[in-house]
Amino acid sequence: MASSSGDWSTPPADDYEALISTTDVELLKRAWRNEKAAPEILRYQEDLVKRAKEQIQLMEETVEEFAESGIDPLTVSLYQMDLDRAQFLLRSYLRVRLLKIEKYVFHILKSDETESLLSEQEKMFARRCADNMGEHLEDSDLLRLPDNYQSVLKQSIISEEDDMVPQPELETFVVCKSKNFLSLNLYEDGENPEMVEMDRGDLYFIRYKIIKRAVETGKIDLV
Repeated sequence: MASSSGDWSTPPADDYEALISTTDVELLKRAWRNEKAAPEILRYQEDLVKRAKEQIQLMEETVEEFAESGIDPLTVSLYQMDLDRAQFLLRSYLRVRLLKIEKYVFHILKSDETESLLSEQEKMFARRCADNMGEHLEDSDLLRLPDNYQSVLKQSIISEEDDMVPQPELETFVVCKSKNFLSLNLYEDGENPEMVEMDRGDLYFIRYKIIKRAVETGKIDLV
């Protein structure tokens, strides 16, 4: 007898991909890729990191319990592989963010909006990093310069902006793909509009500044 509709049928490919893409491991992989490819630091994925840490702890306990209870070694190794994968993604995600904080620390701390992208632990790290860097420069080099050139942030006291502060290069070209059909303006607001249409799943090589907002809102993933 034929089974009733939907009981044993394979879900459509799009539905299956959508289901897989929402697992925490895949979400963490996506966050890591976006962070690694973006020229600027992105918003810290607090809820995702919290869930990942909880799952990693549960997986560690499971692997230890299986190993002690004599479960088939192959089964234990499969669980261990999943554990290693999750740990690698989490550590890599956090490490990439720390490297960006070190590189752009003064830029990040210049505004509350940019600083709000960090976790509380990252904020403490950034402030400590800025303090240590400032103290090092003052002790080693700045005090030997004329008074007008002893600023950590400016080339001289007549500089109107913090022209010694490294900033992310938003004009950098990146590879990305859209989750759905999108139409984006290739130019800044106020300039003659020239639209680019992005189809779902296709790869594009484009200036990060154009897709910055779409990346922040989760409409586009970096590759």
